[in-house]
Amino acid sequence: MASSSDYVTLVSNDGFSFVVQRSAACISPVIKRMLDPKGAFMEARDNTCTLQNINGMVLEKVCEYVYYHEKHKDARDVPDMDFPTELCLELLMASDYLNI
Repeated sequence: MASSSDYVTLVSNDGFSFVVQRSAACISPVIKRMLDPKGAFMEARDNTCTLQNINGMVLEKVCEYVYYHEKHKDARDVPDMDFPTELCLELLMASDYLNI
């Protein structure tokens, strides 16, 4: 039986773990589907998503973004987030994979 928690763990392909609020992580339809208690994924049972396509440095920025998005979801004129230029391509690929 799946146990739903307010927090989930996102694990990068190089073993870094990030504990984030479920509501923030679930802005990604991919993560939301993985954590759906009605689904057949083991991630729902463990409240842990291992993202084999994303390294720790990029996943850290993804986690920052999901919190930034949640904080400003109803705001207008939200300032842009700063991203290191050298991570832009990897962040773009991660955001495409996560559909965020």
